[in-house]
Amino acid sequence: MATRTDAPTRREQILKEAARLFAERGFHGVGVDEIGAAVGISGPGLYRHFPGKDAMLAELLVGISGQLLTGGKRRVAEAGGGPQALLDSLIEGHIDFALDDRPLITLHDRELDRLRDSDRKLVRQLQRQYVELWVEVVREVYPALTEPTTRSAVHSVFGLLNSTPHLGRPGVLPGRGVTAALLHRMALGAFEAAAGAE
Repeated sequence: MATRTDAPTRREQILKEAARLFAERGFHGVGVDEIGAAVGISGPGLYRHFPGKDAMLAELLVGISGQLLTGGKRRVAEAGGGPQALLDSLIEGHIDFALDDRPLITLHDRELDRLRDSDRKLVRQLQRQYVELWVEVVREVYPALTEPTTRSAVHSVFGLLNSTPHLGRPGVLPGRGVTAALLHRMALGAFEAAAGAE
């Protein structure tokens, strides 16, 4: 989830290319030499930045989970306009992630189990906090929803939004703005449907 406008550091370049390559070929299908070549350094040169591929994978998956939570908390803190505006803001933030960081979604789906137990537990802890942040906001918008139903609805919306890697190649989509608007309407529709079922 890039929010800065300055040039990425070498470490960030390595992580971006590692995410892309891991998503395309799988963690074990990519060597350090390939990652290094993708950023213009030798494979062994990567070891100045990371102890190994496992460390890159951990930083990618722990990092994005932390960024989503931090971004969600920031949106809550900066919110103006009431619960619906805040929910719209959370949805927009997650859509930005889903459209801009598609390799990380694929990587999470395929490679989370490859993390060390401590890193995997940290990812899950950060994700639970992110879900609970959403649950609070959704329940403000739809107070009749029970907490378990709200949590299920939030997970369902995440599933919908995180399906972007399966939408096809980026050039096949109707355009970022159109896709983002469609995903936003669908997310709101899912919450409306959950509220209508209670």
